[in-house]
Amino acid sequence: MGIGLMAMGAVWLYNAFGLPQGARYAAVGPGLFVTIAGAGLLILGAILVLQIWRGESFEAQDAEDADGSNKMDKRAFLTALVAVALPIATMGPLGMPFTATLSFVLVANAFGSRRWWLDLICGAILACAAWFLFNQLGLQLGRFFPPLGV
Repeated sequence: MGIGLMAMGAVWLYNAFGLPQGARYAAVGPGLFVTIAGAGLLILGAILVLQIWRGESFEAQDAEDADGSNKMDKRAFLTALVAVALPIATMGPLGMPFTATLSFVLVANAFGSRRWWLDLICGAILACAAWFLFNQLGLQLGRFFPPLGV
């Protein structure tokens, strides 16, 4: 696991050097965050390898309100997995706000929410606000709702 984490950090760092570390209007560019994340993954992977080499044992820990002996809820896991994979298929044809709203509803459902209408409203408000704010910053996230040409 530690070696895999270090390999992932190395890939992030390798790709980060192809991105600009600074920007025109701000001192911080997109490459800086990828570099920090890659370095963090490398460091955490090295710490994990060191702990395993020292012989430390790792056991599952119970959360405050969760029982570690319960089995995984496969329906919730698959729902969250669909929510994460959904933007790959729907971002282009349906636009960012609609896709983000659907993902929000699915993740809320995976976490146990049964009020889909409230999740739909909250997700739509957050997604539309994010789209408008990013658009105001000059970051193009595509059209608002491509099927209507908007």
